[in-house]
Amino acid sequence: MLNIDIDVARRFILGKQGLWPGRRWRGLEGTEQAMNAIEYLQLDPLQIIARSQDITLHSRVLDYTPGLWEDVTYQQRKFFDWGGWLAVRPMNELPYWRVIMRREREISARLRTTASDHADAIVEMRAALHERGIVSNRDFAMATRTRTQNYRGRKDSALALYYLWRTGEVMTHHRDRFERAYALAEKVAPAHLLCEGDEVETDRFLLKKDISFSGLWRLNRTNDSFQRGDPAQIAKLLEQMVADGELIEVKVDGWKMAHYALGNDADALSDLSAGRVPGSWTPLETTTTEEVVFLAPLDHVSARGRAKIVFGFDYIWEVYKPVHLRKFGYYTLPILWGDKLVARFDSKLDRATNTFVILGLWLENENLGNNEAFAEALARGFTRFMRFLGVDKLNATAIREPLLHRRICSL
Repeated sequence: MLNIDIDVARRFILGKQGLWPGRRWRGLEGTEQAMNAIEYLQLDPLQIIARSQDITLHSRVLDYTPGLWEDVTYQQRKFFDWGGWLAVRPMNELPYWRVIMRREREISARLRTTASDHADAIVEMRAALHERGIVSNRDFAMATRTRTQNYRGRKDSALALYYLWRTGEVMTHHRDRFERAYALAEKVAPAHLLCEGDEVETDRFLLKKDISFSGLWRLNRTNDSFQRGDPAQIAKLLEQMVADGELIEVKVDGWKMAHYALGNDADALSDLSAGRVPGSWTPLETTTTEEVVFLAPLDHVSARGRAKIVFGFDYIWEVYKPVHLRKFGYYTLPILWGDKLVARFDSKLDRATNTFVILGLWLENENLGNNEAFAEALARGFTRFMRFLGVDKLNATAIREPLLHRRICSL
């Protein structure tokens, strides 16, 4: 078992996700590379300043512009979107995911209920897809449909299309204002990928996928890929993969349980333990010490309580909280400086005046307000972020620290 301290664990988790020591991908090609490296790009429809998936890639890819992920996914067909936990996945992984799609069709009570309650609509949508090629739920007027009370849609056509998509018969052809346009799977994916992988190899693949996604991972009941699996069988598979060198066990000082990492990440962990940066992580331009990075609300390194464990940074996305219960703001983003989360800010876009408005900035340590290096790094981060958002004016009156306000307002 490998023993590391929390600093090494934090840098490893950040580095695996392409967030430290700085951006190492660029443009459209770099977007594809980043999406492969981070394993899952979670999608979210909310667009307050930008969508979470675009902010996720902006923090990792130089010259990223909103929507590039859609180009490599729906134009180049390098990826596909799927899942109740909606994420983009590499297209070449499809045979493994088709095993999961079939398992869900067989096991999920919710999907079985949909198939039973909306059988006629499913037959109708299947026929429409064969006839028209591409179908959207918007093609079917509410007045002609059976109304439903379901968070997946208010029409039976929506639930039928969702069922066909979730079970793998159809795939997302493209998106229009984030809404899916569907096509039969054979119209989207290469023919050689429309097959199922081996059952055991699928479980092995999913373990490695989840471990790579997290950097350091432990099996628990909330690991989505294995909620329907046999825990004893998965535990046995983990033991075998450790014995085969595919995985290594890692103990982090201060963490109660041992975690797993990929065997081929042992060199990176060794480098970090020795104070070295792995060669493949070399930034193309500035480091996160020279220029802060803003993390998306659904970024895996900080979402769902992970910021507290990895960074000692208590972060909750307050978008779904009632206004009177919010401590910070509606769309607050964590700020990464170096290898630590040191602050957060809330903001909005005034589209009428093309102005980026900072609604609040909160520092974990008030001394940062007088830190010249942080002020410079923060100003650089906001400069790049405004370019990404396509705005040319900034309202920073909410920033109370004189040094930070002065430096940011000089943009």
